[in-house]
Amino acid sequence: MFYEIEVHGHIRVEPKLFGEDTKKSVRDSLIKMFDGFISRDLGIVIEVTDVTSIGEGIVIPGDGAAYYDTTFKIMSYKPEVQEVVLGKISDITDFGAFINIGPLDGMIHVSQTMDDYVSFSKSNILTGKESKRNLKVGDPCRARIVSVSYKDISNPKIGLTMRQHRLGVFNWIDEDLKKETKKVKAVKK
Repeated sequence: MFYEIEVHGHIRVEPKLFGEDTKKSVRDSLIKMFDGFISRDLGIVIEVTDVTSIGEGIVIPGDGAAYYDTTFKIMSYKPEVQEVVLGKISDITDFGAFINIGPLDGMIHVSQTMDDYVSFSKSNILTGKESKRNLKVGDPCRARIVSVSYKDISNPKIGLTMRQHRLGVFNWIDEDLKKETKKVKAVKK
């Protein structure tokens, strides 16, 4: 889920930025500080969107930098269990598929790709035995997050499933909707 979060803290501004506008210096320092930042609480920080207030700066002896009491907003992506996400398949392996869901990739274990016995071909395609459905790189999909792990904070792991109703490759979902519509029309007659 994407969030805009308001954060309050002391921001270090290096002495080389003292000649610039204070708001620009603080914003540049924030952008540098949050570039590639990942935490369990904030998720993956995408961008610093606004600097809403800057207090008086103080200089710490021995450091030389100024520290400003600052309130700012960030845009963050924090994956949540049960969240439905959209993405594209970025890689297929014999144990599953990786799906790009924005700022990171999630993994769909082969057993969670479809309700069918699934085989892996050397051309990097997963195929359902009964359904004959194929999953390949580039397919747009809808999946549900089933697990989130921050064990390695620099590389969070996201587990996904496509084995639930209205999940999977978009054309699979369209096929299922057409079948359901036909059944409803047949019952109404």
